[in-house]
Amino acid sequence: MATLTKHIQIHFFQPPSISFNFHFCNHRSPSRISASLSFRSPDSRFIEARKLVDDFDPEIPLEKALTPPSSWYIDPSFFALELDRVFYRGWQAVGYVEQLKDAHDFFTGRLGNVEYVVCKDNNRKVRAFHNVCRHHASLLATGCGKKSCFVCPYHGWTYGLDGILLKATRINGIQNFNENDFGLVPLPVAMWGPFVLLNLDGKLSSKLDVDEDKVAREWLGTCADVLRLNGVDASLSYVCRREYTIDCNWKVFCDNYLDGGYHVPYAHKGLASNLNLESYSTELFETVSIQSCKGGGESKGDDYDRLGPEALYAFIYPNFMINRYGPWMDTNLVLPLGPRKCLVVFDYFLEASFKNDDSFIQQSLEDSESVQNEDIILCEGVQKGLESPAYKFGRYAPSVENAMHHFHRLLHRNLTK
Repeated sequence: MATLTKHIQIHFFQPPSISFNFHFCNHRSPSRISASLSFRSPDSRFIEARKLVDDFDPEIPLEKALTPPSSWYIDPSFFALELDRVFYRGWQAVGYVEQLKDAHDFFTGRLGNVEYVVCKDNNRKVRAFHNVCRHHASLLATGCGKKSCFVCPYHGWTYGLDGILLKATRINGIQNFNENDFGLVPLPVAMWGPFVLLNLDGKLSSKLDVDEDKVAREWLGTCADVLRLNGVDASLSYVCRREYTIDCNWKVFCDNYLDGGYHVPYAHKGLASNLNLESYSTELFETVSIQSCKGGGESKGDDYDRLGPEALYAFIYPNFMINRYGPWMDTNLVLPLGPRKCLVVFDYFLEASFKNDDSFIQQSLEDSESVQNEDIILCEGVQKGLESPAYKFGRYAPSVENAMHHFHRLLHRNLTK
């Protein structure tokens, strides 16, 4: 792993005998596929939630600031506002490039009430769509794998990997039906480094061709080069995925990640013994914070050393984390499942020279699993505390929790737009 670059400037801100087949229509452009998108909620729903937003003042200096109130972590109306203002706007990490190596590869996912499918079509173009049949709303695909087309499991409507409706079963006699209007609803998709990104903003659904340099600027701001220089790239080999369903608000997990190593010596004693916590530092960018820490001991030579000489922990607002340490990179994607529940998806990547070292890989994954289980206990405990009448606000530890404060300020900015 490359050494962390120092002195980073701070920056803010669908009977076959009567099926209709449309194979002759392959000349149609996906850009003609349209639908009225309505997963975004009307502002009238958010009157009470907006009042809760005002309980946090982002302009108060860190040293004097109160944390967001507990209502931000438990109130259903606030959660609905977050989905609308935070997750349904802007670029979101949803997967990794290796999931789409070949034509016909696909994967699916869900964010809030948005079901999506990302695929690589016959021409190896990466595309994304709402994963919903235009006939009677059945989900089209589940999981991941390979498909030459998407066939609805409900009534057999069939779509190409370019989103075009190829077959609509048993519609003989239907009137005022234009197949051009019933293709899959597209979503903007982009890639940066090893990651696949989506934008769920309905206003952008017709803009299928994206400028990936512009996407990088919007998603990462000025720190894209810093991440590349520190080994965050597509050269790493994918190892595995681990998923954790946690009984806490999604922000509790993020806050735990962003406390500048504050909790490490108390909750992760095994991890702490391999880090020099006195070297912990944090750098802030527009929508990214980078925490770094040196290894805690002398070189171990040929002995097991998962963390290496320096660890980098990058948080990309609102819910994606990249951890680069030794020969490893793992990512944490935090998906909100409700006010009091989230799903954290861990994907592990490894430098090519280590990919056949089964013992090293197994030991590293066991160590990582131990840390995650310790964090789950912490986060679920915090959620219970947030629901207690004894707690409303907290304070920040100025010397270590500046990245957390930065996260809360970004949230407030989105929630007031």
